[in-house]
Amino acid sequence: MKLGIIGLPNVGKSTLFNAITGAGAVCANYPFCTIDPNVGVVAVPDRRLDVLAEMYNPQLYTPATIEFVDIAGLVRGASKGEGLGNKFLSHIRDVDAIVHVLRCFDNGDIVHVDGSIDPIRDLETINMELIFSDMEVLERRVDKTAKLMKGDKTLAAELALYQRILAELGEGKTARALEFTEDEAALVSQLELLTYKPIIYVANVSDEEAGGVSPDNPYYGKICEAAKAEHAEVIPVCAGIEAEISELSPEEKVEFLAELGIEESGLDRLIKAGYSLLGLISYLTAGPKEVRAWTIRRGTKAPQAAGKIHSDFERGFIRAEIVAFDDLVACGNMNAAKEKGLVRSEGKEYVIADGDVVLFRFNV
Repeated sequence: MKLGIIGLPNVGKSTLFNAITGAGAVCANYPFCTIDPNVGVVAVPDRRLDVLAEMYNPQLYTPATIEFVDIAGLVRGASKGEGLGNKFLSHIRDVDAIVHVLRCFDNGDIVHVDGSIDPIRDLETINMELIFSDMEVLERRVDKTAKLMKGDKTLAAELALYQRILAELGEGKTARALEFTEDEAALVSQLELLTYKPIIYVANVSDEEAGGVSPDNPYYGKICEAAKAEHAEVIPVCAGIEAEISELSPEEKVEFLAELGIEESGLDRLIKAGYSLLGLISYLTAGPKEVRAWTIRRGTKAPQAAGKIHSDFERGFIRAEIVAFDDLVACGNMNAAKEKGLVRSEGKEYVIADGDVVLFRFNV
């Protein structure tokens, strides 16, 4: 999973990236500090994997990972090439989902590219640039489909769909805010529209609000309202506090979060939101050689899940031996779970569930 972190210059985008990846992206108080995208790969925290590691004492411990991409700050006019617009747009096309950072705190020492703090204006600035880019894509598709339709009248519904989306974009709506049938959604996905990509809005709040957003915050509620229209989630995060957390040991992190009254770090909440947004789950494999989490899409059947490990596993799939994580832990090992009849043998139609501990049988 690749998440692209975007936002106007100086909203805390690179600070957040540094905090959650420890990749050391350059962070400074001037626009266009980030030119080429910084990339950081982070391990997905998974308590289940930690428990399995204690059980098996494996040679390798391999968690699932997420790739975060810190994309250059964007300004008004990017769709026409202003600032680093063309690079910005091309980098967004490469990610699975967008993390849009919006500044929700006042600080006169940190300049804002537009001179004042207004996250809704910032949100609309970036959305409009993405909309303009999508409109160019759709205009070309409408022209192409209209020409093809002269010899193929079955394209009439497709053309009408593109024209409808184009009209809605012209009203300032994003493609993700529109309603589509299943067949329409399949067509829209092929267009690779920037405003159709799944999105999470991160409200970057002050240090004082790290433990909870104040009802008096004039910005946060407006972001939630705007996000609701797009079926998007909003996560309040204090990038500054996250930067402090990133420098702590696991034990110190737990204590620090407890002091602040925070149950989970911003990274943990972002990962959960990202998994949910993209419909992802993890299944687990365990043994003395390695314990590992494998990321798949919800609804994946056993052979395709096996293919994540190796194509031969899918090609020669025989069956999957499945035990629920809680059952395995309660029994202590796989053999004890088998003796109690808790290990199931599943075939090609079995849909892997989140937290399944799996052993694949195959023959090539």
